Amino acid sequence: MKKLLLTLCISSLILSCGTSSKSNTPSLTTKAPADPVEYASSITSEELKTMLYQYASDEFEGRETGKKGQKLAVEYLKEHYKAMEIPTPLGGDDYFQEVPLEKQKVTEAKLSVNGKEFSAFKNHIVITATESMNMSIDEIVYVGYGIDSDNYSDYKDIDVKGKIVLAKAGEPKDVEGNYITSGTSEDTKWTNGRQSLSSKRDAAKDNGAKGLLFVDNDLFSRYAPYFQRQAESGASGRLSLKSNESGMMMLMINEELGKAIYASISEDSKPQTIPTKIDLAIENKSESITSENVVAYIKGSEKPNEIVVISAHLDHEGIKDGKVYNGADDDGSGTIAIIEIAEAFKMAEKDGNGPKRSILFLHVTGEEKGLLGSRHYTDNDPIFPLEDTVADLNIDMIGRIDPKRTEGDRNYVYLIGSDKLSTDLHNISEEVNKKYTNVELDYTYNDENDPNRFYYRSDHYNFAKNNVPVIFYFNGTHDDYHQPSDTPDKIEYDLLENRTRLVFHTAWEVANRDERVVVDKATE
Repeated sequence: MKKLLLTLCISSLILSCGTSSKSNTPSLTTKAPADPVEYASSITSEELKTMLYQYASDEFEGRETGKKGQKLAVEYLKEHYKAMEIPTPLGGDDYFQEVPLEKQKVTEAKLSVNGKEFSAFKNHIVITATESMNMSIDEIVYVGYGIDSDNYSDYKDIDVKGKIVLAKAGEPKDVEGNYITSGTSEDTKWTNGRQSLSSKRDAAKDNGAKGLLFVDNDLFSRYAPYFQRQAESGASGRLSLKSNESGMMMLMINEELGKAIYASISEDSKPQTIPTKIDLAIENKSESITSENVVAYIKGSEKPNEIVVISAHLDHEGIKDGKVYNGADDDGSGTIAIIEIAEAFKMAEKDGNGPKRSILFLHVTGEEKGLLGSRHYTDNDPIFPLEDTVADLNIDMIGRIDPKRTEGDRNYVYLIGSDKLSTDLHNISEEVNKKYTNVELDYTYNDENDPNRFYYRSDHYNFAKNNVPVIFYFNGTHDDYHQPSDTPDKIEYDLLENRTRLVFHTAWEVANRDERVVVDKATE
């Protein structure tokens, strides 16, 4: 009888639920929000350690771009994604986005000004030349310091399209002795060594110039002996992205040659056209090399066309003088962190809690050679349109402690770029950390004018320059940075675990929130 009464009561309850209005009784099919903590707990120091000891072992030979060790590394990553049943956006079994590179041997240009010949390595060195050329020039455009910024531009009132430009080192200062572009006395990207070289090259290129002659006596005295040694030994030069388009030629020249072209170059900074007679011949000597980015993704359940990128670079320095540069922190730590994050998201997907937006796990090559893999992705072949890319969370060195950081919690991470383009992303990052991980977020290097230039030195920058919001996670440098002593036994695995969980929780929130992250600080 008790069983019968119980059956009747249950039947009555079911009928009652079936006839109740929605306003009074929640639906029995309503699904509770997934708890990301459950999936974050799968990210463990033990698994991170096991993977990193293999990935940063001598077997991988330092993972130099284009070399055997790098090929072993990409196969390692591919097999992990296949084992986790995480597909590639390229389809089938193709987890590799090919990155076409070229290695150029040092080129010796022949150059004369008004009939006077100037010598390679003594007066000029070829920085870039994507093709052989033989030209006679009747005039060049002098662009002063060659700066093109928001509040000061040497290109403002002069046309340089299709022309050769001449620029000199340095940057003008105001009456108080501060640099014009920044308003401070700290070196900027226009004055800071190698950064000024690339900044002035990019300014010339962006304004349509086909070539740049850059006068920098100090930099020339440092570069020329190295270039000459490389030329005499027959060694190959730096890797660069191979392009089907004709690139911009760039020569660095000394002051003697600069004055031969324009006698008043030291005193005069006014942009103007200079009549001259320059004969220039360059023979391009390059070797084609193919490297690979590794790509895997989880398709979004509701907004599949919106993409959250989680990136890290897979390469390192290779072998030098017989010593393997293992790169455990740089960037083995970021690489295996992404694998653990991907596994956590896959577990959620299998439970029916996949991300609303798609997530691309992007392991880029050639970071140590000049951010080449990420630049190929953003500038040449974005697998997903950049306008559909919500954010890039970039992980580069999160396994160690910065010895220069003498105050604060050891459980910290430097964040760079989180507030540069999106207030939304910065606030999400702060709130997620307080809720889940309690890492001390240190913004010491979150400054575009920081002398270390960290904002420009990892793969997030190629996304940021395209107005994709970024966060760069970084533990700072240490004595083992770019040394063969950067080995997995020196990693702080408890910190690596917590920092990896921070990235996971941030990605989870960005991927699952109702509204897309707003870009409220876009640059031109």
